[in-house]
Amino acid sequence: MPEQEEAPAVGAIVVDVGRWDQPLVGEFRGVAGPYWTLRSPKGGTEWEVRPEHTREATPAERLAARTARENARSRGEVA
Repeated sequence: MPEQEEAPAVGAIVVDVGRWDQPLVGEFRGVAGPYWTLRSPKGGTEWEVRPEHTREATPAERLAARTARENARSRGEVA
């Protein structure tokens, strides 16, 4: 079994490259067994991903995620 990567801090922005046609940016929410739990920065349903199917978000991806979250917050979609 491969060694599990160290989990990022809760709220860190990472990219799920494992199951999607395009990479999916998510906010790290926690660890559930062998999976990391992510959620869209705009809120919504969490999903699980294996740590080896993630990568660190680029500065541009982090900025876009923060902007999307703030826009959703201003519309009252997230707290």
